[in-house]
Amino acid sequence: MKIYTHDYPFYLESGHRLPTLQIAYHTFGALSAAKDNVIWVCHALTANSDVADWWPHTVEAGRFLDPNRYFIVCANILGSCYGTTGPTSVCLETGEPWYGDFPKVTVRDMVHAHQLLAHALGIDRVQLLIGASIGGFQALQWAVEEPQFAKRFAFIATGMRCTPWIAAFNESQRMAMELDPTLGERNVEAGQDGMAVARSIALLSYRGGAAYNLSQADTETPIPKAGEGESLDSERVFKHRVQTYQRYQGEKLRRRFNAYSYLRMMDAVDSHFIPDGEPIHTPTLVVAISSDLLFTPEEHQTILDRFPNHEFHVIDSPFGHDGFLVEADLLNEIIKKFIKDEG
Repeated sequence: MKIYTHDYPFYLESGHRLPTLQIAYHTFGALSAAKDNVIWVCHALTANSDVADWWPHTVEAGRFLDPNRYFIVCANILGSCYGTTGPTSVCLETGEPWYGDFPKVTVRDMVHAHQLLAHALGIDRVQLLIGASIGGFQALQWAVEEPQFAKRFAFIATGMRCTPWIAAFNESQRMAMELDPTLGERNVEAGQDGMAVARSIALLSYRGGAAYNLSQADTETPIPKAGEGESLDSERVFKHRVQTYQRYQGEKLRRRFNAYSYLRMMDAVDSHFIPDGEPIHTPTLVVAISSDLLFTPEEHQTILDRFPNHEFHVIDSPFGHDGFLVEADLLNEIIKKFIKDEG
């Protein structure tokens, strides 16, 4: 991981000011002399700048993020807890971590921070700007602000705005977190139990019923009460594999993420809105997942309208929104062909 420090105030859309800005980022491969082999990856909600860590089988030889061919850059988003300035960072003006005092940030704020990093790295144009999910929010925002920044765009399982459906899931997660009595305390453990519950709510939207039924089915058939005088086998009647899965996933996030950052990430998602505007004719790839509950294939039409020079693919997968992580081989095939077809 590398760190870029912007030793000047960074102004947020909310009107708040960060005294300085630190951005954590990873690079893979070597930058060509002409600086014409860059792929910039925008990451999703609780991911980090290490693409190889959270996007399996992408940063590999022969894949679309081939470090032998491309210089891949991914920067951690503003408000996160993985190295970029966020709630767990120390505020230079107080000498203490921000925690819950860290101001709300928008997707545009995140993009503006990464534009500073691109400038600092001397990168004026990239071969491909790509983002999935909330990473797609960032890539779309960057694309409408700087259409000339990328030779090609790729938007995966994403949208031009936060829908009421997405905002509803976020609000239910906030409600769960607000029930944690430690939320509001000034320490890194505050709100973590509530965040674990919130994560279990989010997972329902990431996967959907088909994926749960496919991957979390009980291995044994429950045995009902057979007759009078006999007792139920409680372990087989009242316990289900998926219950353990939900708790495990909540605990998994609790161990690696911060509750105040999670709240700021959801705030940023809620802020996302790209108004209608002039068509952008940069070659664009749009990929949807057939079973995605958050960004249905039909809802990608607003992206197609704004980027008319596009190709559109729907990956048939039962894994819902998480299909962009699970279906690595199908996605790789589509993206590699898109990059290769220079047209």
